[in-house]
Amino acid sequence: MPLTLQTLWTATLMFGGFVAVLFVASALLPGSRQQGAELADGTRLTYKLNGFLIFLLTVAGVAIATWRFGFSLAPVARHFWPLFVVVNLFAFALTGILYLTGRRQAEGLWRGLFFGAKLNPNWLGVDLKMFSYRPSLIGLMVLNVSFAYLQFEVHGQLSQPMLLFQVFFLLYIGNYFQYEYGMLFTWDVIAERFGWMLIWGDYVLVPFFYSIAGWTLLDRTEPLPTPALFALPAMYLLGFWLFRGANEQKHRYKRDPQARIWGRPAQTIGGRLLVSGFWGVGRHLNYTGEILMYLSWTLTTGFEQPWPYILPTWLISLLVHRAWRDDRRCRAKYGELWDAYCKRAKFRMIPFIY
Repeated sequence: MPLTLQTLWTATLMFGGFVAVLFVASALLPGSRQQGAELADGTRLTYKLNGFLIFLLTVAGVAIATWRFGFSLAPVARHFWPLFVVVNLFAFALTGILYLTGRRQAEGLWRGLFFGAKLNPNWLGVDLKMFSYRPSLIGLMVLNVSFAYLQFEVHGQLSQPMLLFQVFFLLYIGNYFQYEYGMLFTWDVIAERFGWMLIWGDYVLVPFFYSIAGWTLLDRTEPLPTPALFALPAMYLLGFWLFRGANEQKHRYKRDPQARIWGRPAQTIGGRLLVSGFWGVGRHLNYTGEILMYLSWTLTTGFEQPWPYILPTWLISLLVHRAWRDDRRCRAKYGELWDAYCKRAKFRMIPFIY
């Protein structure tokens, strides 16, 4: 759809209404309250985690509205570029507002804008950093599903690749919100200030770039080859098992050092480095799992266009480099303990290869 004042205004209403509803839901709906990790000043913040409820209500609302009232998300796909412009403007505006309201805590203009002035900005009792994962990932879900609606309107059917792509992403996003508490212990939440880097990443990068494969599938109506129909779900499930399993094991151990992993009490080196479960096999098998999931839903697009492969290529480069950096950082932090751990968990990401 072309960029006109009308389409930009429609996109503004779409996005503004979407974020407003999620914000109100985050503030008012019930949710478990959990403390986050200890911050640098020794304090801990308490978060209300109701993202999974909001996710389920969104899915149910769209499904019921479609079934009962003929609701369609196709206009979202048609307004992709107006939405892209509007959301970029929103990201820059929010960056400016947060800088102005927290500039006394900023480390200079550039760092204050790019990295953020405040660590945990809070509006009306809602932590903005944790909240922003909701329009980010639920927004990604809405964009992806809108491609399915548009394919059905244009071609009168949903293709095998499109259906598989939708299932993969719905499981991925639903599982994130099911284990939303895991985000409380990530580097972004614990240490990163909330500035343009995180804001643009949440509101623009994730929804609009992670959905590139959906665009490619719009006109792909032919079925998948039979081997791919079995191989891609197998790849996805393997990746899901590695990614979620490894992250859950580490999170469970951090919350309870007496936790059982794979049926046995958690084992450590020096009482600090977990060597049970996945963490006794490889040092970053969670990264490997994430890459396998990204590849599985990208491969549904085939090989006719290179654009869907931008995201997994970027992710592989990012995670391989991050694994290398993590090794350097941990070796400096743990010294001989890290050397002993590396002898136990010999591989960074791929057993017997890397």
